[in-house]
Amino acid sequence: MKFLDFLTKCPTAWHAAKEIGEQLKKSGFHPLLEKDAWKLESGKSYFVEREGALIAAFRLPKKAPMSAILLASHTDSPALKVKPEPDILTKEIAQIGTEVYGGPLLHSWFDRDLALAGVIETESGSHLVFLEDSPVVIPQLAIHLDRSIHEKGILVHKQDHLKAVLGIKGSETLEKLLKKHLSFKTLYAFDLLLVPTEKPSLVGSQKEIIAGYRLDNLSSAYPCLEAILQGQVRDTTLQVALFWDHEEIGSVSSTGAGSLFVDQLLDRIGIGLGESREFVHRLKASSLILSTDVGHAWNPNFADKYDPQNSPLLGGGVMFKFNAGRKYASDAASAACLYKIAAKHNLKIQKAANRSDIPSGSTVGPIMSANTGIPTLDLGLPLWAMHSTREMIATSDLKDLETLLLKTCNEWVP
Repeated sequence: MKFLDFLTKCPTAWHAAKEIGEQLKKSGFHPLLEKDAWKLESGKSYFVEREGALIAAFRLPKKAPMSAILLASHTDSPALKVKPEPDILTKEIAQIGTEVYGGPLLHSWFDRDLALAGVIETESGSHLVFLEDSPVVIPQLAIHLDRSIHEKGILVHKQDHLKAVLGIKGSETLEKLLKKHLSFKTLYAFDLLLVPTEKPSLVGSQKEIIAGYRLDNLSSAYPCLEAILQGQVRDTTLQVALFWDHEEIGSVSSTGAGSLFVDQLLDRIGIGLGESREFVHRLKASSLILSTDVGHAWNPNFADKYDPQNSPLLGGGVMFKFNAGRKYASDAASAACLYKIAAKHNLKIQKAANRSDIPSGSTVGPIMSANTGIPTLDLGLPLWAMHSTREMIATSDLKDLETLLLKTCNEWVP
């Protein structure tokens, strides 16, 4: 299954950006650099990368763009991030210190093989790292030493309990481990995460469920990528796919949805096509953003945590997400656009809203909508065990989302 291969190749946002860029290039998208002047041609496809983490692809229409459809997802996931001075030595046990990135289910990081993955900076430049064959581990306390655990639950102390073991000989350090795999003299800095090494797989009696790490939100990024790769050149509709970083920690960065990147991108497209400064404002007034991210699927073991009428099922189709507090950007008008396309192609749609007494998370949707003024629909796949090291979606839902995004790219009109 292509998606499982994609998951395996993308343990971090940096690896995802590289893989997405490689697939775009193979499909004829021309790479651009932000520092260069852009010379664009109608009907051609391009992509641009920022800081090795944010990537955006776009396909120009045959004529001057009069509208735009923007697909948005993010490629980062909750994890444990290695601290800048990581090495800890206690009674010959070598460990590395970590801090929490985003909102992971912390207990799911215990007692499993964890790989160091990310990017390092050395005298020879930046290098992607995925030390899959040298895993570390975070051992949990035995039940004999904490017999009340089933009554009070697992209480994880973020400072004391999440230090990963490198070895028990006392001589191991992070830099030594890295030098076993990479040739460099000086390690200047790094952005490294601990990620589970267990491969994604198909589970369930009919192999109808995909289980793996980073389904939040690569199960949205992958359909966005497939849609932009397979989309057709439109007459006057610009197609854009955005793969953001840092959504899990608030999106406030140069590579996050809180940046000015979208307006800058649209502005530069207009300049590259020789359009006036008014171009971007007119274009945004006839555009639509699809913010694709996972949402909570109804879990039969915890039924009291869900709204009885508004909790989607695994295998029940794509979910449209709504929230009165604007945690999601959807409204009736933006949803209606997609309902029509879904109905035309016999695609199942579910409506999703949280219990009124349990607040929901958010997405890049409200941020992009506020920054650009473009109407936005939040949609995505129902998912079990969100922010665990092992999340689950339905294979049929993934296929439906791929189809819906592709048909929207090719057919949506303002």
